[in-house]
Amino acid sequence: MIYNGVLQSEVIATSDVFSKPSEEGKQLFNVISIAETEKAITTEEGMRFIPDYTFENCPKLTALFVPSAYDMFAQVYNDKIVEFIKEKDMETKFTVSNCAGAQLIGASGIADGRKIVTWIGGGEQLQNDYPNLKVQNESLVTFVADGKYSSSNGNLASYITALNLVEKMTGPEHRAFVERYLYLDRLRNWNK
Repeated sequence: MIYNGVLQSEVIATSDVFSKPSEEGKQLFNVISIAETEKAITTEEGMRFIPDYTFENCPKLTALFVPSAYDMFAQVYNDKIVEFIKEKDMETKFTVSNCAGAQLIGASGIADGRKIVTWIGGGEQLQNDYPNLKVQNESLVTFVADGKYSSSNGNLASYITALNLVEKMTGPEHRAFVERYLYLDRLRNWNK
C-alpha cells in the first residue's frame, strides 16, 4: 500500500524481495502497489509512483504490506485507509507493517492482542495510543512475527520483514537465493 509521504525504502524493500524469480527463473509473486486514488503518489524522498490499483479495484491479496511516513497523522485519521486495511486483512494470509505503519495496524484494530514493533523511539506512544497491542521494545527488537502479522523498525529493516515472509511462503532455499541475488552478504562487512 502506498500514500503521499510514504518512505520509499519500505516500498522498495518489499518489491525488491518479492519480485525476484526462483533460481529456475520462474516468477513466484505478483507484486502490486495500491493507493486510495489513481493519482501519482509522491514519496517522502520526492519520487513519484503510479499505483497499479486503487482501494476500489484492488484484487484479492495474499499479503498486505503497510509502510510508514515520517508524519502518520493524515493516514491514521484517513478512514478510507484504515477501512481498506480492515477489509483486506480479512482475506490476507499475512499482514505486515514497517516502522510507523504499526500505527495504521493499531488504528485498524486488526492485530489487537498481538506482538508488534515500530520505529526506534515510537514504541511508548504506540502502546499509549493502542493499548490492545503488545508493543515490543523497539530498542531491542528489530522484527517480530505473531501469527499472520509481522512488523519491523522500518527503513532498511523492512528487508527483514520481507525476507522472513518470503521464507515462510517459499522456504529457506528461496530466501537464501534472494539474499544472494540482492548481494546482501556484501552489506554484512560493508565498512571493510
